[in-house]
Amino acid sequence: MASPSGTYSGSSSIHNSSEDNLQHIMDQRKRKRMISNRESARKSRIRKQKQMDDLLAQLNQLRTENYNLLTNMNVVTQLYLNIEAENSVLRAQMGELNHRLQALNDIINYMNCTENTVAEFDENDNIYAYNEQMINEEDFLNPWSLLHVNQPIMASPDIFMY
Repeated sequence: MASPSGTYSGSSSIHNSSEDNLQHIMDQRKRKRMISNRESARKSRIRKQKQMDDLLAQLNQLRTENYNLLTNMNVVTQLYLNIEAENSVLRAQMGELNHRLQALNDIINYMNCTENTVAEFDENDNIYAYNEQMINEEDFLNPWSLLHVNQPIMASPDIFMY
């Protein structure tokens, strides 16, 4: 019995030492894996933090760019409104000047038409006769008859500002 137990005890110690070695190797692998995992997690956190910092920097840059674009757009819009108001005033003035020019051309045409006719005056020199049509001098001097010629231009850029 001694032999079998002695043999058994000898093989048991070999078996225990190989189990201990195997356990020791597995523990070392576990530690290496834990260290590797910790290092990988640390690198991942660093990458995420760098990515977050880059995104925050890009956000700030885009906000600044957006603010500048909005400011420029407001300036351009204000300039556009000012020019549009000025154009409206100029269009109104052009219409008025065209109306005055037409009235003056009508007078010139009328006067040119009457140069070829004989003028007849009465004793007060107030009434003229052209082509058998009687025209009173007071009609030319009456401010209501030439209202379109003497009207001031009333358009102003202040009207169009809102």
